[in-house]
Amino acid sequence: MKLHDNFVGDLLQAVRSSQGKAPLEASAIIQDALRSAGLMPGAPAAAPASEPATSFVDLNAAPAWARKPAAREAPQQAEGPMAGMPAGLREAFAGWAEKLKAHQGGPARARAERHDPDAPGQFLQGEFSNAAGARRYRLYVPARAASGPRPLVVMLHGCKQDPEDFAAGTAMNALAEQHDCLVLYPGQAADANVSGCWNWFEARHQQADGGEPSIIAGMTRQVLREHGADPARVYVAGLSAGGAMAAVLGAAFPDLYAAVGVHSGLAAGSAHDLMSGLNAMKGASIGRAGKAAPLGQAVPAIIFHGDQDAIVHPSNGEALVRQFGAGGQSLRQVEERGQAASGRSHTRTMGLDAEDRAVVEYWVLHGAGHAWSGGSPAGSYTDAAGPAASAEMLRFFLQQRLA
Repeated sequence: MKLHDNFVGDLLQAVRSSQGKAPLEASAIIQDALRSAGLMPGAPAAAPASEPATSFVDLNAAPAWARKPAAREAPQQAEGPMAGMPAGLREAFAGWAEKLKAHQGGPARARAERHDPDAPGQFLQGEFSNAAGARRYRLYVPARAASGPRPLVVMLHGCKQDPEDFAAGTAMNALAEQHDCLVLYPGQAADANVSGCWNWFEARHQQADGGEPSIIAGMTRQVLREHGADPARVYVAGLSAGGAMAAVLGAAFPDLYAAVGVHSGLAAGSAHDLMSGLNAMKGASIGRAGKAAPLGQAVPAIIFHGDQDAIVHPSNGEALVRQFGAGGQSLRQVEERGQAASGRSHTRTMGLDAEDRAVVEYWVLHGAGHAWSGGSPAGSYTDAAGPAASAEMLRFFLQQRLA
């Protein structure tokens, strides 16, 4: 994992080294670390802006189709966990976020809006708000008339993504059309996180009674009511930061979500602030990081993680298995190896209960990095070579229901 160590490790060390230093000096330290990782050009550090601010960013690699230069945008003003850092330090992170944003480009969003003959249903827009805030969403409703209450799958995008992009990359709408499911795509707000990340790493966003979990759960319940979905068959899945938030939701709302899907994510409670979040991504432990306990109430989970993930260390997949696969019961493990038609091999480990029902599935994707396995190039951060994570997650989900 040399790439990961150089990338996140150097960044983490730079954050530590910059603490207590003058703004310009701190900025130079951070920029040197980013330049070493190839995320900044070799130009000298720029002078800090007067009021820059940014937030945690999940370090996704740009998809191949988006690797073209794009005009830089002015740093956005936002509140976040780094608001108290020196201006120069925040400016360095702001420039880093802009660099990633420039790489993202525009094709994903344009493609996501195109008509998909495999998903001919409605792709509705909506918004939900409660005391914790407001978030917009997209909802896929299949074209054919419902024969009964439909299952509902909640899909949480990663950083630098949005609902339209995530729908395009996962191609979950086409599967929902086949299996007569509703699919809800909550969208993160720019004023909540400048990089579009769900704030999984902050303690206040890890509880059922507040923060982003309460917004997403409230949105889920609203869609259940308004569209007559089946309350016994509600599922939540996500990629990276979205996967980490899906784990939080499964832990916080075991009476709402019948199963959880986490792709390249982290266990609930693996961090409580920015620094512990970076350490958790690296696979290290600081404070509460790495101490995510098994859930008191078992929630079935399917987990995907690339063994060459240089952004979120593969050990986080193992932590998720321990968290969701325990639940106070003894599971029989069955391991199988396979290879996708497109060439990516994998190892699937299943934890079976006394009745041979799968409580947890853990897919290790050999040679894969930080991207949605089997995804479509119409969206960002996808790996078409791997097994189809969307299809496997939906298969696993539809086998689960709340009592």
